[in-house]
Amino acid sequence: MPTPTIPDAQGAEAVRRALATEPDRETTALAVRYLLQVIAEDVPGNSVEVRVPPFGAVQCVEGPGHTRGTPPNVVETDALTWLELATGGTDWAAAVAEGRVAASGARADLAALLPLRWER
Repeated sequence: MPTPTIPDAQGAEAVRRALATEPDRETTALAVRYLLQVIAEDVPGNSVEVRVPPFGAVQCVEGPGHTRGTPPNVVETDALTWLELATGGTDWAAAVAEGRVAASGARADLAALLPLRWER
């Protein structure tokens, strides 16, 4: 069963609330899932898996995909870091250097894709 699409207005509002306050778990989850949805829509493909446990994961970026097991290109981070990366609050190189992002694989560098255009 496919994951339901989060409407842009609802997702953008969750992101704004998550950035402006110390959000509750529900707001954080919605904001993270919406930004994952945005990257999957804007950069379709299945060569990179972006994981933000425990809230979600998506595949994106064109290129060779995988069908079983752990994908060859994985990006994993926490919710706050994902929110900051996706909205321009921090940059990719800094987050990786600080150990806030684990990125493995030749295609796992998302620097050119971030921040996202999430206010639609």
